[in-house]
Amino acid sequence: MRPVRFPTTLLLATLLLVGCSSGSNSGPGPVVVPGTTRGTLLQNPPTLVATISAPALLLALNALANQQVLAVSGTPLCDVAVHQVRYATVGGTNEATTASGALMVPVGSDAQCRGARPLVLYAHGTTTERDFNMTNLQDDPNGEALIVAALFASQGYIVVAPNYAGYDSSTLPYHPYLVADQQSKDMIDALAAARSALPTATAPATSDGGRLFITGYSQGGFVAMATHRAMQAAGMTVTASAPMSGPYAMAAFVDAVFSGRVNSGATVSATLLITGYQKSYGNIYSGAAEVFGAQYASDIESLLPSTTARSVLYTQGKLPKDAMFSATPPDPAFADITPATTPVNLAPVFASGFGVDPLIQNSFRLSYLLDAQANPDGGWPTTTTGIAAATPGLRLRQALKQNDLRNWTPTAPTLLCGGNADPAVFWFNTQLMQGYWAASGPAPSPVVVLDLDSTALANDPYADLKSQFALAKQVAAATAVAQGATDGGASAVTEAYHAGLVPPFCLAAVQSFFAAR
Repeated sequence: MRPVRFPTTLLLATLLLVGCSSGSNSGPGPVVVPGTTRGTLLQNPPTLVATISAPALLLALNALANQQVLAVSGTPLCDVAVHQVRYATVGGTNEATTASGALMVPVGSDAQCRGARPLVLYAHGTTTERDFNMTNLQDDPNGEALIVAALFASQGYIVVAPNYAGYDSSTLPYHPYLVADQQSKDMIDALAAARSALPTATAPATSDGGRLFITGYSQGGFVAMATHRAMQAAGMTVTASAPMSGPYAMAAFVDAVFSGRVNSGATVSATLLITGYQKSYGNIYSGAAEVFGAQYASDIESLLPSTTARSVLYTQGKLPKDAMFSATPPDPAFADITPATTPVNLAPVFASGFGVDPLIQNSFRLSYLLDAQANPDGGWPTTTTGIAAATPGLRLRQALKQNDLRNWTPTAPTLLCGGNADPAVFWFNTQLMQGYWAASGPAPSPVVVLDLDSTALANDPYADLKSQFALAKQVAAATAVAQGATDGGASAVTEAYHAGLVPPFCLAAVQSFFAAR
């Protein structure tokens, strides 16, 4: 995965200041709730960070760089009151900790902005910024919180968006990245805390109407699916879910990366993943140098998330920008996948993941590849069982199997959205889930799969979104050519694909999918 960069600009920060008010709720000061039971709200009433008026939000979305978002979001109906919630949760070893998140409440006289409202539980994408905060609509460099506010909160949904343990004010000194059990608990705890906060955050104007929707993008797509799975297992009601562009088939995905299909942003996601698993399970390696290059190993376990910009980490030599693996094969038998060359459209992405001073030791890559040969995944590169390897020997592959989501079937309506040319989270993650669910019967699961980058068929309910997505790709390519690109803009489209092009259109599909339920 790569850090998510939704298509917004700094112009949003200026525009959003119009109609924003910051401060705390009226009445008595915050009350710190004693105890550390999971889901306990630690400050009540929650802090009111800002109220964004519908006209101010419309003004921001009308900015030239955000016409795409406005086109798919619709005109804001409600003002949005943004509250910060702090709650008790657990870390990767089930240790007690705290986390925070955003509670976005629709406000206004429109009937959509009052009374019993549906609730969206949103999981954000990968970020390396330790101080990341989903309440930060005003100058969030990623724009993710703003887009969620526009597509959901301003349309009458109550939104709960955790920052995750290890971010913002959380007391956890690491982030359990893609640890399904912990991340789903974190989401469920944030939901419980936000529901406790609603009466004091909204007075009688807005309340939880009982319909619960779960969605998220990239890392958040995985988290959303893991949360739906956990809630279903616990007998909790989920109205519908819509994971987007997530690494659901974790074991197969990482097998593909080690087999030379290095995804864009791999050095960041691999650092978060491997160190997060080490902190959570304690057995991935006995020393970081077993896995990581000698020049990175001493700092790697505390490197991410960070208050230092990634560009600075690259400059300081703390992390390679692209070189995941050595350009020298770990064994002559693996020369043809150092790098992989198929599919052809992503071959340049794969090639950029190989170089000098790589993140991962060649010896560890060899151990991984040998284990994958001896204990192959059942869904990639060929389909057998459709699930993760039964008995992987390498401890990293054991952890990936533990967090692979090919082991459940949703009973609530589910939409999976993404694009088939995604260079960061490969589309086969969605295909493997679709295949697993189709084979897991006896009754077919209520799943809709949307590939934005596919041809619209007759009576396709998503034909307009597919057409708009194709046009957005054309615009991105033409812009790059106008700026001097010599490849017809292909590399610019690839660069923008996961973090810029896909998210608004998938979120628009999610919006309509939820509205129909």
